[in-house]
Amino acid sequence: MKACSLHCLKIENISVAIGDNAILRDVSLHAHCGELTAIIGKNGAGKSTLLRAILGEIPHTGTVFFSGHDGSPAGGLKIGYVPQSLSVDSGSPTTVYDMLASMISNYPVFLQRRQKTVSRLRDHLSAFNASHLLYKKLDRLSGGELQRVLLAAATLRKPDLLLLDEPVSGVDYSGLQLFYNILDSLKKSCDMVILIVSHDLDFVRRYADKVVLLNRRVEAAGSPDEVFKSGEFKRLFSITDAAKG
Repeated sequence: MKACSLHCLKIENISVAIGDNAILRDVSLHAHCGELTAIIGKNGAGKSTLLRAILGEIPHTGTVFFSGHDGSPAGGLKIGYVPQSLSVDSGSPTTVYDMLASMISNYPVFLQRRQKTVSRLRDHLSAFNASHLLYKKLDRLSGGELQRVLLAAATLRKPDLLLLDEPVSGVDYSGLQLFYNILDSLKKSCDMVILIVSHDLDFVRRYADKVVLLNRRVEAAGSPDEVFKSGEFKRLFSITDAAKG
């Protein structure tokens, strides 16, 4: 396992319950910057719930701790988040430029576009094979295009922690490959902790540095090879499931 460079995410004993129903039980994990940590599990295992707990969107017990390379608390944590999908009203006039510009500028987006902002956004989008989408309306984007734009939006302000919740659900094969290649490039070039929830076991095998098998609690954790060969994985996933990814 690679040593931490600048940041580490430590989750200790996170539990979430709705009434008497335990959604998560004492979940602990340690994710390093410069690595991609994949969370896998069957439907209802609590994967998305864990991300929401990290984001502070739902009540939970336990701690979420973000530290610097020396183990001391890191202040001013910036989080990027890519959801499964984004609901866009049909006929909405909002463009990719409008969405991204509103994130980095106090200048009203309905006024004349500032060339400095245009250049910055075009350059940023180029890393996601999306610079040609700058003036395209959000409701006209394909599934793959929208997810690449959302990834660009999530990383626009250079987050310390990037959370992705099934970010390529419904995206076609070519869009999947492009998204995964971009994510792999981000992992190698950006000093951030990347945590992804994924059902795509083939992707996890190829790209993840660490895998966490979740079933309301952590059943197994380690390298992809270690987790996929574990008895816990074989118990939760049939050979057919694993082959399908």
